Amino acid sequence: MRDEFAAFTARDAVILTIGPDGPNSFRRYWESEHLPFIGLADPKHTVADAFNQEWNIFKLGRVPAMMLIDKQGQIRYQHYSSSMSDIPENNLVLSILDKMNHGE
Repeated sequence: MRDEFAAFTARDAVILTIGPDGPNSFRRYWESEHLPFIGLADPKHTVADAFNQEWNIFKLGRVPAMMLIDKQGQIRYQHYSSSMSDIPENNLVLSILDKMNHGE
């Protein structure tokens, strides 16, 4: 997403990444990786639990999840990963955003 950040913002998308680390650790990672989007530390898993993000000890903790939420607050797309590498391709997400922006 970092490499195609401009394509997301061109579609009026806001990227919010939520992670299980504490604020200091999260901030250091964000700064070292020069991530252009918003990061939210969620060490108590409040947000992750609210969106039913899976936790699996055999997969080293939280498994990635992705949601596209429209401006009315409705979840329009959700993907719960089966592994740390199971993340939807950017072109799929951009395509869904295009459909959302055209009222589909």
